[in-house]
Amino acid sequence: MHSVSPTQSKALFRRLLTYTTQYRTGLTFAIIGMLLYAGIDAFFFSQIQTFIDEGLTQKNYDLLFTMGLAIPIVFIARGIANFLATYSLSWVGTNVVCALRQEVFNHLMKVPVSFHDQTSTGDLIAKITFDIEQIQNASSKALMTLVREGAFVLGLLVVMFYLSWQLSLVFMLIGPVVGVIVSYVSKRFRTVSRRIQKAMGNVTTSSEQMLNGHKVVVMSGAQQLEADKFSNINNQTRQQQMKLVSTKAISVSVIQVIASLALASVLLIASDPEFLSTLTTGTFTTVLTCMMTLLRPLKLLTTVNADFQRGIAACGSVFALLDEAVEKDEGKTELKRVNGHIQLKDVNFTYAGKNEPALNNINLDIAAGSTVALVGKSGSGKSTITSLLTRFYDFEQGQVLIDGQSIKDVTLASLRAQFALVSQHVILFNDTIANNIAYGIEGDVTRAQIEAAAEAAYVTDFVKDLPEGLDTHIGENGMSLSGGQRQRITIARAILRNAPILILDEATSALDTESERRIQQAIDELSVNKTVIVVAHRLSTIEKADNIVVLNQGQIVEQGTHTTLLEQQGIYRQIYDLQFAGGA
Repeated sequence: MHSVSPTQSKALFRRLLTYTTQYRTGLTFAIIGMLLYAGIDAFFFSQIQTFIDEGLTQKNYDLLFTMGLAIPIVFIARGIANFLATYSLSWVGTNVVCALRQEVFNHLMKVPVSFHDQTSTGDLIAKITFDIEQIQNASSKALMTLVREGAFVLGLLVVMFYLSWQLSLVFMLIGPVVGVIVSYVSKRFRTVSRRIQKAMGNVTTSSEQMLNGHKVVVMSGAQQLEADKFSNINNQTRQQQMKLVSTKAISVSVIQVIASLALASVLLIASDPEFLSTLTTGTFTTVLTCMMTLLRPLKLLTTVNADFQRGIAACGSVFALLDEAVEKDEGKTELKRVNGHIQLKDVNFTYAGKNEPALNNINLDIAAGSTVALVGKSGSGKSTITSLLTRFYDFEQGQVLIDGQSIKDVTLASLRAQFALVSQHVILFNDTIANNIAYGIEGDVTRAQIEAAAEAAYVTDFVKDLPEGLDTHIGENGMSLSGGQRQRITIARAILRNAPILILDEATSALDTESERRIQQAIDELSVNKTVIVVAHRLSTIEKADNIVVLNQGQIVEQGTHTTLLEQQGIYRQIYDLQFAGGA
């Protein structure tokens, strides 16, 4: 992992600050609170000399009495300033993180399908959770320490120089040395922080894979294999975090040693009788106390650098994601409800990173209201055609027309509104059955419409046995339901969507015979007066199709009705014989 350069750090921090512009009032209150807090502390230290020289040495009882009354008032003001700073800055920080997290979430819905194909889900979840939490540290905790402790250090230095510039000058000599150390440590922090982010992404990915594939892991007896794999990733994360801790600890110790040398020099200078005679007890005590007190804010300013650099590295990761190009939506025309006449003319398409084209010179005419089946071996290009129709991918050459209109000239939203998709990969949400059926439907959907769709898709067959009927929560991806029940819900969703073009992507391939029979009945209901494109492995489901298109290695090799294709004794006949002649 490459480190972020100092120049990039500044650019990233400036970009992060743009998120605070709408929260300027909160930021102003936070800075005022921090400066007041630091100013009160510096003022308190500045009064030590007066307290010793006038109050104690000269026995000024009135002064001591006044100071006794003033101290609680000073500390109440200090507490108010601290609350104002902490609350205001946290308010700004949480708002910035909320806005940034929402922007990342929204952006992930806009990037192309190809981006999701090539990026680990675990990595993306780690960005939304872990990386953005690190940014909150940079925008809140680090900023508070930098402003408050920085102002406190300046305040103490002003007090010291005012009382004795000779003694204070020694302490100032350590500034450049501390600066060099902090600069080196910053680079180290940035490098390690980026490694930690990558490691956390691996932790999330590994966990997600195990949880999603839990049954396969258990049935394969691969628990130890997964445990060892996770242990390795987990340990890498621990090692990187320990590197961060050791860098932080060593840098703090080194800076404190340098500061102690400055303190020792002050005492050596003060040991000169001639010089000592020019100092009052109060002056010397105050300067010494200020120097001792400076060690803590200097330590905090060094350690906060770790949080700050970790936040900046996280900014780099999150902003890189936000800079990913979104789906091209250059179409200007809003597509109204179509009849469903689809034409593919000389269409070529190759997946990113592949040499062989997935589709090669495809020419296909699908009449409105007809049913077309796409068959062929795995990887022949069947699902790719459906992905091009919905523009999940953009073809390089050729034309795709719907009712004579190029799909590249219409808006993505209006294009996708023409399609309903029923796939073997059922996606349901952790919600009620009714809300899953009505998912994503624009406008007001009545309960009666949801019930009618559920009836048409035979969802009511099993819903009537559930305690809360259609209002039953079905858990994550409907895991409490059978495969057939889940598929019926997606068909009810497609019925309610009532789109003019229906894509069935091996919708019944994972079901038993009884479920398949019921699903097929539901699909027949759904297909009335629609253009239907069926991607199928099982030929029994497509015998009645108006046109069967046989694909092989990205090319159309045969097309016709079931009967005419059997008579041709070609690839379709071979697939048919494999499935039926052998009693499959």
